[in-house]
Amino acid sequence: MLQVGKFNKLKVVKTVDFGVYLDGGEKGEILLPRKFVPGGACEEGDEIDAFIYYDSEDRLIATTQSPWVKVGEFARLQVKSVTRVGAFLDWGLEAKDLLVPFREQAADMQPGNYYVVYVYLDFATGRIVASAKLDKFLDNVPPEYTPNQPVDILVVQETQLGYKVIIENLHWGMIYRNEIFRPIAVGDRLQAYIKQVRDDERIDVALQPSGYGRIDPLSESILQRLEAAGGVLPLSDKSPAEEIARSFQCSKKSFKKAIGALYKARRIVIDEDSIRKA
Repeated sequence: MLQVGKFNKLKVVKTVDFGVYLDGGEKGEILLPRKFVPGGACEEGDEIDAFIYYDSEDRLIATTQSPWVKVGEFARLQVKSVTRVGAFLDWGLEAKDLLVPFREQAADMQPGNYYVVYVYLDFATGRIVASAKLDKFLDNVPPEYTPNQPVDILVVQETQLGYKVIIENLHWGMIYRNEIFRPIAVGDRLQAYIKQVRDDERIDVALQPSGYGRIDPLSESILQRLEAAGGVLPLSDKSPAEEIARSFQCSKKSFKKAIGALYKARRIVIDEDSIRKA
């Protein structure tokens, strides 16, 4: 079944001077303009992975361009213009901007500003639209995560506690400021790890796995840095936490565990103000 607002693998049914037509099933034939045809040419029967959307005249059309967001996803996008029907966002397709109707704006959108939105199919019109009213699209299913489970997140808002994030396009989550050891910004897409799901179903996440799950990759990173630095690094278990965070984007506690494991494995020597290869 054809999925509007997503990539579909479709068969070429006809070639013309201005492109090719793809088999859209019950939606009929869908034009893929020639400039988007892979390699500039193809034959009937070939399959093409194409993104399907509606053009400015409400006709289904295909492209091999990759938009920055698809139906069912969240993204931080810039407003290109505001008209009598709503705000239009740049979502990476040169032929079509993304509409946010006025009723779906949390506050009046302004040209040039960036907003986090959710992209969906409007049931009344069938068109692809976006909404800045994020709450109604999140936390609609029970969170079923386990501690240290890797998840994809979108950073949405900075708060006094840290950053609100969207987890797997499904749930709100929080990264606490005292557990962030590298620069992050609103709009960043990152891999994170579940810390806990609270009794009230609020979710805490971190940018690194907790406990000893953090040690192996951190130890490997320390060894690589030692190799690149000629075998000595001016850091030790007595170095300030700020210097360690700046160098390895981790807490002092994680750093001490990592170098302790390397010392026990006889891979390094820990001196008063440095570590060196054994």
